[in-house]
Amino acid sequence: MDDQKRRDAGMNVRRKVLGNAWVDKSIANRNAFNTDFQDMITRYAWGEIWTRPHFDERTRRVLVIGTMVALGQWDEFRLHVRAALAEGGFTPDDIKEILLQQAIYCGVPAVNHAVKEASAIVQELGLLKA
Repeated sequence: MDDQKRRDAGMNVRRKVLGNAWVDKSIANRNAFNTDFQDMITRYAWGEIWTRPHFDERTRRVLVIGTMVALGQWDEFRLHVRAALAEGGFTPDDIKEILLQQAIYCGVPAVNHAVKEASAIVQELGLLKA
């Protein structure tokens, strides 16, 4: 696959996973400093890795959310939790199960923070059960 095909495939997956609004905002915020990075992640993260056939999109979402907890990358964690709930067919219970699993492997303090972040997103999206 050449770079343009990889870029196009990556943009399609990126839009599917994160939603058009987020991607459009990201594109609108391109500048001379970040354009090359944006292009690289579109081609490689989205066009090369997310398009691989072995794991389905749902599995990849679970992996990313869990990894962001492990790394304490809260901006990316919030982005992917919101996208999983709004675009990916995940339920709050799906997110809760990921976090319970991660509490064992990443530690309670990390997941304590993750629960706080995810709860705010669940509430913001109107998905919080009484």
